[in-house]
Amino acid sequence: MPATFDDLLDANRAFADSFTLAGFDGIAHAGVAVVTCIDSRIDPLRMLGLRAGDAKIFRNPGGRVTNAALEALVLSVHVLRVDRILVVPHTRCTMAANTEDELRDRVSASSGQDAWWQYFHVVEDQQRALHEDVRTVRSHPLIPESVAVGGFLYDVDTGLLDQRF
Repeated sequence: MPATFDDLLDANRAFADSFTLAGFDGIAHAGVAVVTCIDSRIDPLRMLGLRAGDAKIFRNPGGRVTNAALEALVLSVHVLRVDRILVVPHTRCTMAANTEDELRDRVSASSGQDAWWQYFHVVEDQQRALHEDVRTVRSHPLIPESVAVGGFLYDVDTGLLDQRF
């Protein structure tokens, strides 16, 4: 087996040495769910002062409320005790800074294959997209009005959240 993952497996063994979540029930103990981007500059738990076990996190490029995100949110509300949902895109996001054509060109050049068939769901207007996403969550028939839903923009340069909706 190649050594490609050795550093990560070593880190995992060190993590497991002090692992404290054995037998954890999987409930969101702070009642929080977060939909955010895959960007590695975002640490969803720490940015909210939370720790493992406090929240359900759903990540995708751009931090959009997709059908898969809605599925996760509905389950989180009804099965995992979530009563607050944050939708959190961020500043300087690749998905908001490029067009579909630009991303297709970049992926085509990097992969050496034609990527023009792939759709990347770029975000042309982050403010409008965030408003639509919050409205989508709030109006979902399986997410009750008692669940607080907020739209926030995370600043990757300051670490601050700005509530927009």
